[in-house]
Amino acid sequence: MKIAVLGAGALGCAIGGTLAQAGNSVVLINRHPAQVDAINTRGLLMRTPDGEQVVRTVTAATSAAGLAPVDLVIVLVKSFHTEAAMSAATALVGPQTTVLSLQNGLGHEDVLAAIVGREHVLAGKTYVGGVMLAPGRIISGTVGKETLIGELDGRISERAQRIAATFTAAGLATTVSDNIVGTMWDKLLINVSTGALSGITRLPYGPLYEIPEIEATAVAAVQEAMDVAAASGVTLSFTDPRQAWRKARAGLPADFKTSMLQSLEKGSVTEIDFINGAVVRWGQRCGVPTPVNQTLVACIKGIERTLA
Repeated sequence: MKIAVLGAGALGCAIGGTLAQAGNSVVLINRHPAQVDAINTRGLLMRTPDGEQVVRTVTAATSAAGLAPVDLVIVLVKSFHTEAAMSAATALVGPQTTVLSLQNGLGHEDVLAAIVGREHVLAGKTYVGGVMLAPGRIISGTVGKETLIGELDGRISERAQRIAATFTAAGLATTVSDNIVGTMWDKLLINVSTGALSGITRLPYGPLYEIPEIEATAVAAVQEAMDVAAASGVTLSFTDPRQAWRKARAGLPADFKTSMLQSLEKGSVTEIDFINGAVVRWGQRCGVPTPVNQTLVACIKGIERTLA
């Protein structure tokens, strides 16, 4: 399968590199020349539980300019860059191209549909993780991490099944969901449980999970999100907020850092508005209080201001 990863940071490289190892033709698109040059010069170095592997079959580019249409575009840019990034990458989309969002948070599919047409868009969520160590060198967290994809209307389509089979054959365990909205909310609960708290405390998963007060706050934030989902008619797979807290860490090393923490360490704006902020907005719509999530949003906004 011909695949382009739009937004090949740590997670995009973990997924794209794994797919390339399985024989797929993969191009990683990242706007930073240092990242692209490192990958094209020495390959993508991925640290896994089995050691460090070098993927030399993958290519990288700073933009989609000059690239031909592909079978699949995996969108992994930061939420607030979705519109600009996809608008600049329409050369990748041909009549049969599928555009799959695996981004954190809610609402990306509507943005993508407005640019490429809803018929091209597939929704999904992944529990795969990645940490950028240096340009072209990452920690890849794929072991025991599930990816779910699905049509926006809940159909079990042939294209979704084909993509899931390609991912699974590469070692990225993937299933097709007939409840993709619930699936997206399930992933949102994972991000709600650890993202902001990791960013505020600056702790990777090892020490983060050793502090009872952090766990209690995480569980309270997830419970709020579950209450909002229930009031909004969303069907979740989680029945206990601690399930989300435990699943967030499963299979990942002690030095793993959430994407929100990685953004803050780089001095970048985070996706807080699309994660805990989404819980707050949906809560306001359905009349469910979300004081814990409001507090986490406020703390991250304050840290972003100091970095600015």
